[in-house]
Amino acid sequence: MMKNPEQTIGKLIEKCSTTFLSYVDDEGFPITKAMLKPREREGLHTFWFSTNTSSNKVKFFRENPKASIYFMDKRFYRGVSLIGSVEVLETSEAKERIWEEGDTLYYKGGVTDPDYCVLKFTAVRGRYYGNFYSEDFEIPSPH
Repeated sequence: MMKNPEQTIGKLIEKCSTTFLSYVDDEGFPITKAMLKPREREGLHTFWFSTNTSSNKVKFFRENPKASIYFMDKRFYRGVSLIGSVEVLETSEAKERIWEEGDTLYYKGGVTDPDYCVLKFTAVRGRYYGNFYSEDFEIPSPH
């Protein structure tokens, strides 16, 4: 068993530049997309991503919020899968919260661009793999 899942998995996540995000399409098939790392995270519970409002994933998350995210450390062949749900946020507060200099490369209209939104992923449980060993774990709500 991991002594400190939050620390072990947190370090793995911090080293990753790519996150794999999975959602379910309108025919019930899983779709996985590579995303930039989360803009912000609160422990292993909540992750904030920027994306295009016009993307398929936003369309499908509005219909079915179930999701998973996966982080992988290629060097040591370790990874963690988190499952939970996604909220699509388009409020000024959410958009400004994770906006970074240089985002106009993706969102020409700036922080108020209608094609810019925030995905807030909230995890409920996960599965860690490392050293030929897998372990399931629950993620307690931070409240």
